[in-house]
Amino acid sequence: MSGFLDHLADRIRAQGWNTFSVAAVEGDGAVQSVELINTNPCQDVYSLAKAYTMTAIGMLYDRGLLTPDTRIVDIFQKELPAGTADEWSLCTVDMALRHRLGLPGGFLDIDCTPSTEFGEDFLSYLFRTPLVYTPDTDCKYSDGAYYLLARIVDQLSGMHMDDFLWQELFLKQGVLEAAMSHCPQGHPIGATGLYIRSADLVKLGQLYLRGGVYNGTRLLSEEWIRLALERDYCFEWDETHSVYFKGGMHGQKLVIDPARDRAACMESFGANGDLFVEFVRDAE
Repeated sequence: MSGFLDHLADRIRAQGWNTFSVAAVEGDGAVQSVELINTNPCQDVYSLAKAYTMTAIGMLYDRGLLTPDTRIVDIFQKELPAGTADEWSLCTVDMALRHRLGLPGGFLDIDCTPSTEFGEDFLSYLFRTPLVYTPDTDCKYSDGAYYLLARIVDQLSGMHMDDFLWQELFLKQGVLEAAMSHCPQGHPIGATGLYIRSADLVKLGQLYLRGGVYNGTRLLSEEWIRLALERDYCFEWDETHSVYFKGGMHGQKLVIDPARDRAACMESFGANGDLFVEFVRDAE
């Protein structure tokens, strides 16, 4: 075990958190992981699914299939139900990535609300929901925005987003297992419900550390990574602007430290993800 991972594991044990596993990678080195509590290997990492959805959108961007300014209504011309608010004509991919579509906060959260409340057609339900503010004038975090982005990947790639990610990312990173929750019509939720091992999750951090290159193969453009970090697509910077990260409910965390050329992740139930960010940032 590397000194860095050993340090993280010791700090986590000292907290007494229900942490299942932690993984880390430094530079181009091999991924290392340690299991702190015996459990099934693939855990639900909740909103960390959004980082994969944002990455899939970046791959469409790299293929010239969309831009941040692409309008949502232009992608879903045939799917818009009667009664769709006129304000949807203002909405862009960029606004969805930044949770600025006008949707209510917490909208379409399958982790907290029974899916039966949304009906069988989540996309139609989404477009029929009244917008609570003019798009791009406010920010309200919701799973609905990233479900919509996952549907954009389905629409423009010609396959479901999880199939697209297997083809374009998971297989190329040697991921052992990964599964996504789906809506009743079989489309990945995209905002939550990703089940993956910590040792595979941290490989996404390695991809961003390496400017979109994994194991010598470019999977994502540097241009998209720069754009995503400048516009705060999915990832957040810490208060010192030295590490960036994405979290999920119950303490899931992926942290990327460009200055020290390393990434680390934690899968847990009830851990303090913000403190984990500090552990990664402050480790020697």
